[in-house]
Amino acid sequence: MENRRYLSEYHPEPSSLIPLLQRTQERFGYLPREALEEIANYLRIPLSRVYGVATFYAQFRFEPLGKYIVKICHGTACHVNGAITIAQAITEELGIEEGQTTEDGLITLERVACLGCCSLAPVVMINDKVFGKLTPDKVRKLIKKLREEKLDV
Repeated sequence: MENRRYLSEYHPEPSSLIPLLQRTQERFGYLPREALEEIANYLRIPLSRVYGVATFYAQFRFEPLGKYIVKICHGTACHVNGAITIAQAITEELGIEEGQTTEDGLITLERVACLGCCSLAPVVMINDKVFGKLTPDKVRKLIKKLREEKLDV
């Protein structure tokens, strides 16, 4: 795997584990099993320890993300303005739950604590673009456009 190119930039000691995991995820978008095996071999630590650290921290993923990342805000302002119904509409439209990716690999759905757009609540962010003042109908239309890749994000 292409991970080997940058392994040598780190000292082959256990303290390099987290930076190597971060670099690997930055490169691939997630942590492929083969890359984790290479890290374990390079650092001369058991693969179970690599997995133990990677599963402990929420920042690490073991599956690739979709082309579009839909973040549903569940902050206080969004919550009181209907974030739950927005989330339900999106999960019904996509057929996946928060934290999952559609089978076609197009869309990943994430739950976030706050997007900092409280005056637009409820909001979702698709990649880096914020959509606010949503209703279940508005968000369904948004998701349909996204699936057809007719949404500018």
